[in-house]
Amino acid sequence: MRVATYNVEWFNTLFNDDNQLVPDGDWSARYKVTRGAQADALGKVFRAMDADAVMVIEAPDTGGRRNAVAALENFAAHYELRTCEALTGFSNDTRQEIALLYDPQMLQVRHAPRAGTDAVPRFDGVFGIDLDVDATRDNVRFSKPPLELDVVTRAGTAIHMIGAHLKSKAPHGARSDADVMRMAIANRRKQLAQAIWLRARVDQVLDGGVPLVVMGDLNDGPGLDEFEGLFGRSSVEIVLGQDGGLPLFDPHAAQALSQRFGARPTTSRFWIKKEKRYLQALLDYIMVSGSLRDNAPVWRIWHPLDDPECWADPKLREALVTASDHFPVTLDLDI
Repeated sequence: MRVATYNVEWFNTLFNDDNQLVPDGDWSARYKVTRGAQADALGKVFRAMDADAVMVIEAPDTGGRRNAVAALENFAAHYELRTCEALTGFSNDTRQEIALLYDPQMLQVRHAPRAGTDAVPRFDGVFGIDLDVDATRDNVRFSKPPLELDVVTRAGTAIHMIGAHLKSKAPHGARSDADVMRMAIANRRKQLAQAIWLRARVDQVLDGGVPLVVMGDLNDGPGLDEFEGLFGRSSVEIVLGQDGGLPLFDPHAAQALSQRFGARPTTSRFWIKKEKRYLQALLDYIMVSGSLRDNAPVWRIWHPLDDPECWADPKLREALVTASDHFPVTLDLDI
């Protein structure tokens, strides 16, 4: 089985209010990329990955007449993808849903949020935690509630899957350096709280002996910014379980955590206008529980410049650059 996580930058803008793909010559939300060019690039990438299931981060919107499931299934039909059915969980207000696009011949999938408790609520609820050590409970919500799924493979293997997109730390709306610092620290606290909440759900699943895959964009990574020194750890380390409990594993995260300097894997590429250069970062992960590490797992980042097969295929290389500012990560499992 091959699963993938893919953050598609503003996928929503490629569809009209009737959830129909609009692959025309108008501009998409990507810089100097038309809707047609982005859509065709995404079609090439999805076909090349040939995954049994893709966790789509920043999937099309659900709200009003818009529906993420209908949009994704129309996209799959347009490009004749075998991942022809889609499923979402709790919708949000950001116009960026989390959705699974999958092959129904290979997988049975259902939305399966764990029942909430006072300590670990459902992901559409409110999580209480003291964020700033003032002995006062702070209430945290997910802007994009993680998608929890029960999955059964064609071979009969049952796993639990969680798709996540943690809050970005960017200080949007800041008007001064002081605002930047204040908002960045507040956003960092909220992001770490979301990671703690997600890890608490991971512990519940693992305590029940269920094989688990956690995948998506955590908007964080070891050594990514100066706030890790302030708070002592990254969201990735929290979700992996480095504070105790049964650990999850992702080889790219493990490589990044094992060294302070030197080359690291990356899954995204952003243009920094002020510095006139690209920034590359490791933001997207597929983490697995210990039992799944016995099922011949093979991870791959479909980076157009770093992956030899992607680089050797000019059409795929160009499609990956055109489609999104993130690149897919795939995991092959013998289950």
